Amino acid sequence: MTIRIVCFGLMVLVQPYGWYTWVFGIAAAVLPYIAVVFANAGSDSNETTAESPLRELEAPEPAPIESEPSAPQVFTIHEGPKER
Repeated sequence: MTIRIVCFGLMVLVQPYGWYTWVFGIAAAVLPYIAVVFANAGSDSNETTAESPLRELEAPEPAPIESEPSAPQVFTIHEGPKER
């Protein structure tokens, strides 16, 4: 990032303008892209293996059927000040 800022500064401050002004401008525009490509290329150090799309999960065993359905549990939440 420092080199990019220096290239921007040199592009504006170096007089008289010439071919090197274009070189500084192109360097300031291209350097961030190159830095990102190098940074991302170095982070792939671990290998990943492909998983088969045909691999299936085992179904869980069905729950035992109860003879009597139990009453559902009801939770009541009161919000606000306590007035009783």
